[in-house]
Amino acid sequence: MALDTPYRAIFCDLITDQTLDILPLRDVSFDDYIGRAGSLSGTVPIPNRAIADRVHKIRPGRTTVYLERGGDLWWGGIVWTTNLQGSDRGVLTLSVQAATFDSYATRRRIRTDEFKTLFTQPTDQFDIARSLWTRLSDGLGASSIDPGDSEEKSGVMRTASWRHGDETVYQEALDQLGAQVNGFEYQILVYRDPSDGKRVRQLRLGSPRIRTGATDMIFDRPGTILSYAFSDDATRGGTVSLARGASTNSNAAAESRPTLSDLMTPDKLDSDWPPLDLSSDHNDISDRTTLNSLAKAAVEEASGSAQIPEITIRLGGIVPPALLGRTARIRITDEWHPAGLDARYRIVGVKVRPAERGRPDTAELALEEA
Repeated sequence: MALDTPYRAIFCDLITDQTLDILPLRDVSFDDYIGRAGSLSGTVPIPNRAIADRVHKIRPGRTTVYLERGGDLWWGGIVWTTNLQGSDRGVLTLSVQAATFDSYATRRRIRTDEFKTLFTQPTDQFDIARSLWTRLSDGLGASSIDPGDSEEKSGVMRTASWRHGDETVYQEALDQLGAQVNGFEYQILVYRDPSDGKRVRQLRLGSPRIRTGATDMIFDRPGTILSYAFSDDATRGGTVSLARGASTNSNAAAESRPTLSDLMTPDKLDSDWPPLDLSSDHNDISDRTTLNSLAKAAVEEASGSAQIPEITIRLGGIVPPALLGRTARIRITDEWHPAGLDARYRIVGVKVRPAERGRPDTAELALEEA
């Protein structure tokens, strides 16, 4: 696949999934992550009235956009914001900002008692996540999310309860469920069905991590790696974690205090770390066992300092669209690594800048230890 392969921006009606138009999109940048929504930004030039009439079809909150490269869908999501701009030279443009389909979970709240008692008996956490996404994506019409293979299980049993009136955001419910010890990750994968070419939005789950591909992708410096940054941030880490939940007090005359987890520490940590406190609030959870699990998972995830390696690579035909979850083998030789670094990481984030005005396609890969 050539480096200058163009990206097509396909705009569709959200409810019907019918294609509205294929429009040029300049100054494009898009990203996707495991564990949080990705984003897209770009600008549609409006040189004449005919193009203006076509661009009028883009309606925030009611339009989806897909980026296609070489016949593959590389990104898909919902247009949430547009900004029409006219310059002092008479140039008219529409800037577009969109977010991946998992962003829809941040805009919906649990306003049903369906989940009040449905999971009070131990249930596989994948089944709970699929039930939440199935209910949630009903509002997306023909752009709904395929919940995936119902036979795939995590082997981890949970109980959960959400009530109408608590105004719990769906994403908060999913994140709290997945953030426990031996939890799970989720991502909305966008691709074309090879049998009929239709666009598919599918929920992908992994416990405790999403992993893709049987072989490592190898990146070298000097070589494929254009630049890198290995951030080591102790302000985002900790050594002791506490989770605060809802109060169990039913006496209106008495003071209500949150339910607290035990103080949790990581299983492995060098002895020269001072105490560094982590805290999290979970206003919908009063079960202490669940709070202990959340506190333990938090301190294990960020024990000591948070290390965030990133590399920038030049995109080429060897790089597949589904990078998230792949294992990358990073080999670097320079003044900092005179003996050579040879380490394996999992790709948890991808930020792509398409080729434009002589600049090649590049991708920033966010990594974590494999």
